[in-house]
Amino acid sequence: MAKAAKTAIKKEGKGGADAKNFTKVVKTVRSPKTGAYSFKEAIVHKDKINEFLSSK
Repeated sequence: MAKAAKTAIKKEGKGGADAKNFTKVVKTVRSPKTGAYSFKEAIVHKDKINEFLSSK
């Protein structure tokens, strides 16, 4: 039975390969009114990270 479970884990579908192309990005944003920091989180494709960080 161990072999059956092992082969099921190795089997990669399309979803497993696509998931490697995404990353979680955390950006600190400062409030102009109070000066306090907050965090903006998003899961972004690895090619779009710089666009997310440069946007306001």
